[in-house]
Amino acid sequence: MKRCPTCQQTYTDETLKFCRDDGATLLTDESLSAESATQILSPSCTNEVNTQVVHTAKSETDTSVLEATKPMSQTAELQEPRPTSSAGGHIPDGIKRTKRSFAVALAVLLLAAVGFGYWFFAHRSANATQIESIAVLPFVNASGNPDVEYLSDGMTESLISSLSQLPNLNVKARSSVFRYKGKDFDLRRIAQELKVQAFLTGRVVQRGQDMSLYIELVDATTEQAIWSESYNRQMTNLVSLQSEIARDVASKLQAKLSGADEQKLARNYTENTEAYQLYLKGRYQLNKRTEEDFKRGIELFRQAVEQDPNYALAYAGLADAYNQMGAWTTLPPSESFPKAKAAAERALRLDDTLAEAHTALAFAKFQYEWDFAGAEREYQQAISLNPNYATARELHGYQMYLASPHRFNDAMQELNTAHGLDPLSLSVKQNMAALLYFERKYDEAIELIKETQNLEPNFTLGYGLLGSIYREKGMNDQLVAAWRKGSSLEGGGFSEEQVNVLGKAYKESGIKGYLRKHAELLQERAREKYVSPIFIAMDYASLGEKELALMWLDKAYEERSSWMVEIGVDPNYDSLRDDPRFQELLRRVGLPQ
Repeated sequence: MKRCPTCQQTYTDETLKFCRDDGATLLTDESLSAESATQILSPSCTNEVNTQVVHTAKSETDTSVLEATKPMSQTAELQEPRPTSSAGGHIPDGIKRTKRSFAVALAVLLLAAVGFGYWFFAHRSANATQIESIAVLPFVNASGNPDVEYLSDGMTESLISSLSQLPNLNVKARSSVFRYKGKDFDLRRIAQELKVQAFLTGRVVQRGQDMSLYIELVDATTEQAIWSESYNRQMTNLVSLQSEIARDVASKLQAKLSGADEQKLARNYTENTEAYQLYLKGRYQLNKRTEEDFKRGIELFRQAVEQDPNYALAYAGLADAYNQMGAWTTLPPSESFPKAKAAAERALRLDDTLAEAHTALAFAKFQYEWDFAGAEREYQQAISLNPNYATARELHGYQMYLASPHRFNDAMQELNTAHGLDPLSLSVKQNMAALLYFERKYDEAIELIKETQNLEPNFTLGYGLLGSIYREKGMNDQLVAAWRKGSSLEGGGFSEEQVNVLGKAYKESGIKGYLRKHAELLQERAREKYVSPIFIAMDYASLGEKELALMWLDKAYEERSSWMVEIGVDPNYDSLRDDPRFQELLRRVGLPQ
């Protein structure tokens, strides 16, 4: 027999899970203690947001107390005129005393039970463990339509962003949790890898203008559901749904929120549903990290701000897209970074509390303007606004070291903080390995890169850095193997034929033949599309051809290549450090000499 805790209707069908009338989770008659136990992590259930279909059982503490006091009022009736026996005479005193003693004993037991129950539930609620770490696993697109994949991904990412702003809550970053996308969830293994106490999972179904979202909060230790909810909305209400879910989840996590925290959760950055959907689509494209997807992302962000010119978050997305195109050298620096800066500044004029916009502005200031002090201020502002924003921590740590190599320990600490927030991030581990390479700690750097490759064997940047380390260690066979692998993975990089040409050059003329042919191929490709001069300079510096290396470095300086910020610490340029022309380059970039 099952019972609905809301309407008290009973069902004999043991396969039913939810009440047919109000959608509440059905309970067995023997599960009252289990029902109460579910309230330990969510004791306050009297102010629920208006949602539909599935509701957690309401706390019955007050009801239990009221029910338990009923016999007390009955004992008072024993003070009324004495009843008579069925024969019309008085009840014998012995029997009367026995009943009175029984009633008093019952009353005492009930009082004790009520008192214990009140203490037990109050004590359990007061000392319930507050969840301090959570992973929002990628929501499943259950619509059967790949065209709405952006919606499940976007809602996951938006919820991560909202919850990460809460104090005392460690929310794992997107790049870590999305490594589990499309895979069977082994929750206990994931809990160990991410070091979290709870998971939030979800399924999204969209049919035309109707959308349903089913989410569940799961204890990572027991794998038992702490809370579940179903939201049925029209797509026109998509914007408000995001903040509603964030508030619901925060309440179930027992997060103690200030008024400012509640405002953050309740905030919608746009009221325009179409603009919000375009923003989600833009982020979806940006996360694919290819040149074509960057371009699609930029177009979608542009459409979003056309729909809502005051949509600050969309401007921040536009800044991120241009920054990435500049960093990945898919656009010349003069075309990418100024646009990134303009978009970030526009976002901040609309909303100066956006950590994402401060971070984007800091990146453009550092990589293109070489305004290291200005970038530091922006990073500090971003981190103060959202200490859990892993991207700000990661970029800050990396660039802190480039501007001040003596701050290696501080920089690594910042990267370790980013790693704690985003433990499976490839780029965080890559940047940590890069700092070890710059410090000439080659074996430690190789170990980190190997860890990264265990996570993602086709991570292109890892092969590039690994080749550079092998170059410094004089391991030429391994260098060529790593760089050939990286070149074969690059989108828009060398063709298979060109990779084979490089292999032949190495076989015939050793490492010098390989590097010289690599520089020639880069110059050939530069006639068709943008190639940063810094990469040609790297080859000539490795060859020890100082004049050619300095010539290409001057070209990289003139176009303000973002890679110029590394020349002060990269071992590849050690042969140039005594040259006054190289020292002058360092001075002009603003790097320590």
